[in-house]
Amino acid sequence: MTMHAGLPRVVLVGRTNVGKSTLFNRLSSQVKSITYDYHGVTRDFLKDVIEWQGRSFELLDTGGIALKPLLDDVAERARLKALGLIEEADLVLFVCDGKAGLTTDDRALSKMLHKTGKNVILVVNKIDAQIAQEQQYEFERLGHKPVYAISAQHGRGVADLLEAIVAHLPITGKVREEEPQVKIALIGKPNVGKSSLLNLLVGHERALVSPVAGTTREAIAERVTFYQEDILITDTPGVRKKRSVEDPLEKLMVKSTLQAVDDADIVLLLVDATAGVLADQELKLAFYAFEQKHKSVIVLFNKMDIQDDFAKSDLGRSIDEYRHLMNKVESLSISCVDGRNVGKIMPLVHEVWQRAQTRFGDEELTRWFKKELEFKPLYHSSELLEVYGVQQVAVSPIAIVLKVNKPEWFGPSQLAFFEGLMRKKYALKSVPLRFFCRHKITR
Repeated sequence: MTMHAGLPRVVLVGRTNVGKSTLFNRLSSQVKSITYDYHGVTRDFLKDVIEWQGRSFELLDTGGIALKPLLDDVAERARLKALGLIEEADLVLFVCDGKAGLTTDDRALSKMLHKTGKNVILVVNKIDAQIAQEQQYEFERLGHKPVYAISAQHGRGVADLLEAIVAHLPITGKVREEEPQVKIALIGKPNVGKSSLLNLLVGHERALVSPVAGTTREAIAERVTFYQEDILITDTPGVRKKRSVEDPLEKLMVKSTLQAVDDADIVLLLVDATAGVLADQELKLAFYAFEQKHKSVIVLFNKMDIQDDFAKSDLGRSIDEYRHLMNKVESLSISCVDGRNVGKIMPLVHEVWQRAQTRFGDEELTRWFKKELEFKPLYHSSELLEVYGVQQVAVSPIAIVLKVNKPEWFGPSQLAFFEGLMRKKYALKSVPLRFFCRHKITR
C-alpha cells in the first residue's frame, strides 16, 4: 500500500454515522469526503496531508468498521481494508457519537483497539448537543486516554484535538508534503473501469472494484512517480445522464467528480469500447473538461479484451461523428482485464504534459499569423480584421493574447481559425488553447 513516505499516519475509525467524514473534512484542506446521513457512504478510504504548527501527518478516513464478516462483498472488502489501515497506523482517532451515547458497538471496537496496542485518542463528537454534553463522561469507561469532546460540524474543540494529535505522533525527518507536479483525474460513466485502471497504475488495490455500478462513491487519490515526476491520480464516481440522477447521494458523487476535474491538469476519459456510440454524458464530460475547464484530455477506450478490433466495432465505425472532438485529443485502446496498452498510458500522459508546457516565440507567432491573414483575410461585415501582435502569456493551458484592431469582432469562428493554424503546425493534441483579444491603438 503506497503512502506518503516519512509521514506519520493517523487513521479515523468508528462505527457508521458518528461523524468521521465530517471531522476529516474539518481537518482536510484539499480532499473532501462525502457526508450524508446514510449507512455506508464511505467505502474506499480517503487521505490527505494535514499540517499543524509546522508538523505534517497523513490523515485517513475509513468507512464504519464492523467487527464481524459481512455478506456483501464490497462492504466486506472495505471492512478488511479499514482493519488493515489500523495495523499500519501510528495513531488512531476513535470517534464516537456523544449524542447517541455509548453503544455496544463502541464497546466492541474499543476492545479490539486495546488488543492492537495502538496509540489511541478517543474523540467524542457532536458535543454541541445538550444530551451529548451530559453523556460525554460515560465514554471514559472505555479506558482510552486522552478523551477529547468536539463538534466536527462547528469546529468546537478541534484545535485542542490537533494539538493532541501532533503531541502523540513520532518525530520524523519529513515535516512538509510537496505539491504533486501533475494531477490526473479519471472520469467516465459507471462501470467503465476507472477503479481498475487506478489499481493498475498505482500497482495495488487502492480502489474497490465491483461489477455493481456505484461502488466508487467519492473521489479517491493516490500518488505515483513516473519519469521522476510526482503524479497524483484521482479516481472519481461514475457520472450518468443528468435526468437519471435523482438520489441526493448520487448528486454529491457528481459534484465530487466535477471538483476532481477542476483540480486536475490532465483528464483521462474512459469509454466502454463495446458500446455502440459515445454517450451524451461522455461527450459532455469531454467538452466540459477540454473546452470549458481547459484541461488536457486523453480518451481511453477500455474493454478491448471483449472488443478485439476497435476500428471494426460499432463505436469505432461511428466515431467520425465526433471528429470535432477526437481530432483534438489523443486516444488509446486498452484493457484493464488483460493489461493491453495500459503501459502506454503514463508515457502518453508525460508527452501530453510536456506539450502543455510549450512556449512559443512571440515574434514568430506574430509574423506567422500576419502572413496567414494575408493569404486568407478575415472580415466582419466587410471590415478587415487585423492582428498587430501575438503574445503567449501562460502554459498548461496555453494562453495566447492577440492584439487586434477590433476585439469585439473576433468571435468563436475567428478564434477557431487561429486555433486550427496552431494545431496544424505544432504537436498540440490533447492540449487546450485559449485565445484572448486586446485592443491595439494604431496611429
